[in-house]
Amino acid sequence: MALNFILVLAMPEFLPVDEQLDLLQKGAAEIIRVSDLRERLEESRKTGRPLRVKAGFDPTAPDLHLGHTVLLRKLRHFQQLGHTVIFLVGDFTSLIGDPTGKNVTRKALTREQIDEYAKTYQEQVFKVLDKDLTEVRYNSEWLGKLGYEQTIRLASHFTVSQMLERDEFHKRFQAEQPISLHELLYPLMQGYDSVALESDVELGGTDQRFNLGAGRELQRHYGQKPQIILMTPIIEGTDGVQKMSKSLGNAIGINEPPAEMYGKLMSINDDLMWKYYVFLTDLRQSEVDALQAEVAGGKLHPMEAKKRLARSIVGDFHGEAAALAADENWARMFQQKETVQDLQEIAVSYADLVGPSGAPGALAIRLPRLLVALGLAASGAEASRKIAENAVKLDGEPATNALIPLPSLPARLVVRLGKRAKVAVIN
Repeated sequence: MALNFILVLAMPEFLPVDEQLDLLQKGAAEIIRVSDLRERLEESRKTGRPLRVKAGFDPTAPDLHLGHTVLLRKLRHFQQLGHTVIFLVGDFTSLIGDPTGKNVTRKALTREQIDEYAKTYQEQVFKVLDKDLTEVRYNSEWLGKLGYEQTIRLASHFTVSQMLERDEFHKRFQAEQPISLHELLYPLMQGYDSVALESDVELGGTDQRFNLGAGRELQRHYGQKPQIILMTPIIEGTDGVQKMSKSLGNAIGINEPPAEMYGKLMSINDDLMWKYYVFLTDLRQSEVDALQAEVAGGKLHPMEAKKRLARSIVGDFHGEAAALAADENWARMFQQKETVQDLQEIAVSYADLVGPSGAPGALAIRLPRLLVALGLAASGAEASRKIAENAVKLDGEPATNALIPLPSLPARLVVRLGKRAKVAVIN
């Protein structure tokens, strides 16, 4: 007698929508729209179909930094909730160059550069995402096959006036700065990615608002439900002022050695520390708030809170053992009881350090010149960079200004840069 087997596939179980939103809304700068996301999540629970969640990364530099991981971490949250995460490599859009934040046309990359950077990106992103649960796609799969006719039809859905509403283009147009025609195609290409992937949600930084909106617009034209947009903020680098960027020298690369990553995290100011807790760890907002309350109430020293942050982030990328080793190494270098008597004294002429004074008769020196004179920096440029990175201390206090006032002459200053320290005797 023949036996007939019926294979029953169990639908995936998703958390209640409110619980999912609690995690997904943490650290989100804006969601367009939350009501739509709730509706899509409820539909997902009923049907058992995971949401398709995409984020695109153009491989325009060889390394990712912690600023990129704000978006990656949010992707991981969707992944942890059982949704399909698509890591989109913008190998085709890299040929155009994203005009976001640029007041000039980007320099074009070669195909060889793009392929090499794309390879290193994939090696790095799986320090955050689960490789087995991540769908990796390249937008050359569909954009490389569009052809002239389809590109023209795609472009017909937008007007020039719509493009000039974009902040970068508007500013450049008003300033009579060139806007290349191929730059106008970039939002169309990114938008078409959403059509090709039939995405339910697209993630991007707040500076990507225009491009993300183009995806919603094109999906409507192609008969798809417009994707939900979830934007994450742009975080500042170690200087606490400008957005994290390799070119600005304020970035923390995710491939940097554990000790270097730990040291840079310990150099940030206390205000920035809490922002990093929100966007660069998996702590829930309530947990961050509780930790901040402990510091405000004097129950926890700010340095200890910062050390916890540094251990957490280094542990994410290098493992717990490496994080603990970096923590111990930092403590040996910077928290050991070192007396001034143990340090080398170096006499320096005030005339070699003099800087402009704030008032007649006031004494002031240029800190970069002092660092070079003490042999703590090889050049003024290096010294200025270290000051900007908050890596220099005078008498135990962070030095953030290049111009240092002196009460009188002679003067003695304990100058520390990294693990090295010397006493300057200024006459």
